[in-house]
Amino acid sequence: MAYYQTRDETFFVDSDECSMSVPRMGSREAAKMLARNRQEMMGNELSRLASDEYLEDILRHMHQMEDETLPDVNLIDMQREIQWFMRPYLIDFIVEAHAAFTLLPETLFLTVNLLDRYCSKRVVYKQHYQLVGCAALLIAAKYGDKKDRVPQINELNNMCCGLYDAGMFTQMEMHVLNTLDWNIGHPTVDFFSQLIVADERDDREVEHMASYISEIALYSRDFVSTKPSTMARASLALGRAILGRPEVNDGEWEHVDNVTLLSLSQNLHQPSATLSRKYASSHLSGVSAKLTDFLARHAASINNSRLANNSRASPPCESVSASADVYCTPHKGMGAVPGVADGYMTPPITPDGTTYCTATKDLYQTLPPRCPVTPTPQPPHIATTDGYMQHTLHNTYRQTFSQHHQQPAIHQAAQYATYFDAHVAH
Repeated sequence: MAYYQTRDETFFVDSDECSMSVPRMGSREAAKMLARNRQEMMGNELSRLASDEYLEDILRHMHQMEDETLPDVNLIDMQREIQWFMRPYLIDFIVEAHAAFTLLPETLFLTVNLLDRYCSKRVVYKQHYQLVGCAALLIAAKYGDKKDRVPQINELNNMCCGLYDAGMFTQMEMHVLNTLDWNIGHPTVDFFSQLIVADERDDREVEHMASYISEIALYSRDFVSTKPSTMARASLALGRAILGRPEVNDGEWEHVDNVTLLSLSQNLHQPSATLSRKYASSHLSGVSAKLTDFLARHAASINNSRLANNSRASPPCESVSASADVYCTPHKGMGAVPGVADGYMTPPITPDGTTYCTATKDLYQTLPPRCPVTPTPQPPHIATTDGYMQHTLHNTYRQTFSQHHQQPAIHQAAQYATYFDAHVAH
């Protein structure tokens, strides 16, 4: 997978361009703008009244849709070339492309959903993994964003270092749509978060922290098959706990929410550098720095409590083996996935050869690629801190959380340097 990274890294940097002088508007243009604003206000009010009347029906339909459009992580496990340690590389690329084109927040979640749903149905070659991600981004942007914000194929091709021919983007986009039976609609985490925030009257800082946590979850295998509604409730609850906001107890908390929240708390220690830079900006409340301060503060408090109680005998902690890392996919044969019967039919393969243009075969079979393909480094061994966030969240949410405990595992984010290593297919 090729990845062009700009030197200035200005995608997530606050700009002062808005403070520049704006030409004075004439009276005629001002009158038109006021008329448009009044029409927009009237339309929003009518939409609010209609949504209040049909809210229950809308929510019932959205819950049905999230069940129908949920990816199957067990089928993605059956991929022969795509492994989980490659996922952070692709998600980093999608996050930067999403920010570069200033797309809507729900477009990012819809892109990852389309990518995972396609990988649940088709065997994807490693050299096509980034191409599928670009096609999913194109479809998601056309579905929800304005026309002038939709990425152009040549722009995406430049970000991919020109690894693919222009016609391949169109062909892969059509193949993704046909594979999903043109069923694009999916209620995203952002949709349910907006509903909960409006209902519970959470402030913008909690909303941004919940969005940050939800996007951290995109990098992990553990949340591929998690419902967006569950992810929204858990991320908002965790965001309130991190920022010290009062607990919201609406009586709808379930065991699966507890499990999701505890799993989220175990994935906060080393977020992606790209995502941290994105949420360090002031218009997103700088929540990445606040999360880092929270983790450091509570790690220090836990270490102090351990030092104070060092005279007490404590049972040895079970260590988490390196094989438990989320980026490591065990080598297995077909039918070895729990819950999948032996002899399960192999999903259709990503088309190439006869379906793709001849330039595809020439590019990947006879000539070396113009940019490095997806690297395949071995995931490093990562030390763990047992009982870290479980202790913190148990004290903060002891009335809400169940007694469910899991062994924590710290997931290491991928580094960009591997994109430029000399991994050339022979």
